Amino acid sequence: MDREETKRRQQRLGAPIVPETPASRAEGTVPLPDGRELGYAEFGVADGPLVLWFHGSPGARRQVPPVARHAADKRGLRIVCVERPGIGLSTDHFYKEVRDWADDVAVVVDHFDRERFLVVGLSGGGPYALATGHELPDRVVAIGILGGLVPTCGEEAAAGGVVALARPFNRVLTALRRPLGRGLWEVVRGAQPVAHPAYRAFARVMPSGDTKVFQDPAMEEMFIDDLTNGAKGQFQAFVNDMVLVGRPWGFRLAGVRVPVRWWHGDADPFVGLDQARRATKLLPNCELRTRHGESHMGGFAASDRMLASLARLWEDSTHA
Repeated sequence: MDREETKRRQQRLGAPIVPETPASRAEGTVPLPDGRELGYAEFGVADGPLVLWFHGSPGARRQVPPVARHAADKRGLRIVCVERPGIGLSTDHFYKEVRDWADDVAVVVDHFDRERFLVVGLSGGGPYALATGHELPDRVVAIGILGGLVPTCGEEAAAGGVVALARPFNRVLTALRRPLGRGLWEVVRGAQPVAHPAYRAFARVMPSGDTKVFQDPAMEEMFIDDLTNGAKGQFQAFVNDMVLVGRPWGFRLAGVRVPVRWWHGDADPFVGLDQARRATKLLPNCELRTRHGESHMGGFAASDRMLASLARLWEDSTHA
């Protein structure tokens, strides 16, 4: 969808013409000590506080919603969305547990020459954001979670429904992760000619709060661009995420001491609000903020408020 078509759709929907969505300011890879690479896309201001953004499942380096991109410019933040192994520009790699991600994150932050930083986790990126805060507590100032997944096993297990299926099917997913990843990519590639009609059909069956978010032409453009271009060539990370979420994460939520701000829809069918409440009560310094009438993806619309909250925590930490 080109820019002019986006504007025409906004007019037909009776929506105000919003400023053009900022494109990524830079894209590339970060080399890791073992020879692997992690892909990234950068938004916002180059010299601002660093915000590492962990995309959802599925997702890739451009899965930063338009309101967050505008907020980064407005608040002087530097967002770097890092692709997990097996998606986009990132080398495929299978961690033993979610906690292992933090070792690679430390290299990424050093690459950008920063000591302290903020973290955002969207949906399947939530566990990785919490792992980063647990493993790097002296460097992570605060964490923002939008509709994050919750533990599926152990004493802190809170997941139910679809997400909880990652636990009993863990061995199958592990054994088939490569062919499943290739198969998913073939589906995405084959659906490219009908991507926009499929997106709009999906948006129409979402809860009312989500429907409003997904009707935004700029959001449609971001989603399709991310999945069809940002994830070009491989789709392994989605299966990797499902395997790791179905295992012990390698740390306890009770051990995540950094401030966490968690937004969650009360109509979320993947992680119910009661499940989010159980998980967030285990976090020592967490505020849960409910999004009424919204499902799993409705939190995209709250990403500007989340960044505002994290920016305040950053300012507080610099004046402490």
